[in-house]
Amino acid sequence: MMKRLGLLFGILAMLAPGAQANAGISDGEVRIGIITDMSNIYREVGYVADIAAQMAIEDFGGTVLGRPVRVLVRDHELNPEVGLAHARDLHENHNVDAFLEMIGTNVAVGIQQYAAQNNILAIHTGSGGAVLTGRACSPVGVHWVFDTYAMAAGTATAITQQGGRNWFFITADYSFGELLERDARVAIERHGGQVVGRTTHAPGARDFTSQLLEAQVSGADVIAFANAGDDLTMAVRQAYELGMMDGDQQVAGLMATESLPQQVGLYVAAGLQMTTAFYWNMDDDTRAWSTRFRERTGQSGTMFSAGLYSAVTHYLRAIEAAGTDDARKVIAKMRELPVNDVFARNGRLREDGRMVHDMYLAEVVGPAESAGIGDYVRIIDTIPGDQAFRAMGEGGCPHLSNGN
Repeated sequence: MMKRLGLLFGILAMLAPGAQANAGISDGEVRIGIITDMSNIYREVGYVADIAAQMAIEDFGGTVLGRPVRVLVRDHELNPEVGLAHARDLHENHNVDAFLEMIGTNVAVGIQQYAAQNNILAIHTGSGGAVLTGRACSPVGVHWVFDTYAMAAGTATAITQQGGRNWFFITADYSFGELLERDARVAIERHGGQVVGRTTHAPGARDFTSQLLEAQVSGADVIAFANAGDDLTMAVRQAYELGMMDGDQQVAGLMATESLPQQVGLYVAAGLQMTTAFYWNMDDDTRAWSTRFRERTGQSGTMFSAGLYSAVTHYLRAIEAAGTDDARKVIAKMRELPVNDVFARNGRLREDGRMVHDMYLAEVVGPAESAGIGDYVRIIDTIPGDQAFRAMGEGGCPHLSNGN
């Protein structure tokens, strides 16, 4: 009888929610591998990525299903081969459950493919190429914060509708810049505009004089920078020095963020229009979170940091709901659960990996309009998520049609 009772209690213990959940956590802990740029043109994003992740973990309680959550950080140097080597090391030697951040589309695509082959979640918060939910999509791939379609289409649509009909592109000569220009072109032509010229530059360029002068004499109404990070900062500074920021031609940053006016100053960036996924001064919740983030980092919260915080939070919620850290089961729960946090309200994760949420059209204010540090833009309009992002059927995601 005692043996039977012992066996019965053992079975009941195994069926208890806590024991059942803990049994689903591989290696006794959840491991997140942040692969980001800490030494190249997007290093400003990479330096604070782990802090945003740690804030999310701390706010969640430090554990999930009673197990610790650990973050491992790697610098991919904006080099696809380095990024893939880090992914392989984090998988083979550390058995990570998810790759996060992955700024730089040329790096992100390869890591997403590797993750799919090894049943690891790939949650992109820094990379922008809409190809990640298009022809390079993955059953375990998630694109959380923004993409080239939303950023380019939001800014290009607004400016074209305001009368900017003829466009000239200055484009970073790699996949991200090309995707950004392509998606902007679609929006421009859809609203009756046209592209009258383009030129390219190498990533990390220091001199944009020839490209800017070519754009200046093109007769274009709008000069659009299809680049980001240090490339965009340098291009805007030199455009200002050439008198182009307050000239007859409008200058647009298709991938400009709130950090740009902080870097170049409001005198330089005033009037620049851009699309963003997050505004730190939107409401009490965003202000409170951004204050905490600034205390930890010395930086204002941006869509990159707030988006990574949101993605980690939702990932942990999904693990808790699924009772396991298995990638397929977790991503299914991520799709089921709505996203409501400091970054997104009523967001939803689609089958192609796109997290759909509102985007915002913003304009950089002048020095006299700024109330202080961090107060650099004003929100002009809200772009509903179903308008901001490409329709799922238009991306060409292969695993949707294959039923995988």
